[in-house]
Amino acid sequence: MNLLIIGAPGAGKGTMSELILKNFPLVHVSTGDMLRAAVKNGTPVGLKAQEYMNKGELVPDEVIHDIIVERLSQDDIDNGFLFDGYPRTGAQAVDLDAILNELGKKIDCVINLDIADEELIKRITGRRLCPNCGEIYNIYFFPPKEEGKCDKCGADLIQRKDDNLDSLKVRLGEYHKNTQPVIEYYEAMDLVKQVDASRAIEEVFADVKSILEGLC
Repeated sequence: MNLLIIGAPGAGKGTMSELILKNFPLVHVSTGDMLRAAVKNGTPVGLKAQEYMNKGELVPDEVIHDIIVERLSQDDIDNGFLFDGYPRTGAQAVDLDAILNELGKKIDCVINLDIADEELIKRITGRRLCPNCGEIYNIYFFPPKEEGKCDKCGADLIQRKDDNLDSLKVRLGEYHKNTQPVIEYYEAMDLVKQVDASRAIEEVFADVKSILEGLC
């Protein structure tokens, strides 16, 4: 079973990925992790990626392509994988399919975590973190007992710099522009399963689990 999980910032991709991996024997494939591993191991592709990273530039698609080929050629993904955070554009979706075809593999299902922008804005701009113990709150959905203070350790809560409304609107705009073609590409193959991600984590995962059990 080879899966993709797609969703806007704050839709719950990380949480759902963790739960999927706990319940299904899949390998987590993340472009970020692959890049870091290739750089750390000093592979030819990793060294090429490092050149761009050292200059503060985005690693281009052709280098990402080589890293994905390198990763998907390894034996541990033979029993199935979960791709998280890729593809981000229509061109990357087409390229990923070409890579998989060469390796005799294919995508079996694309989970799209669907949630309204208004809900995401509350989730993200309302998020508060404890810099001391790492506890996470939300002023709308899970506020601390005392405003601005961590329930567990009493430290002052902080808001991440990129959790502000202006930054989020830019991120959401980029997401919708780049990812809609990805969804349409896989919808044309009848691979997309829509999941309402506005609900409680348990309810969302119950739907995801039901979809995946139907594929097994």
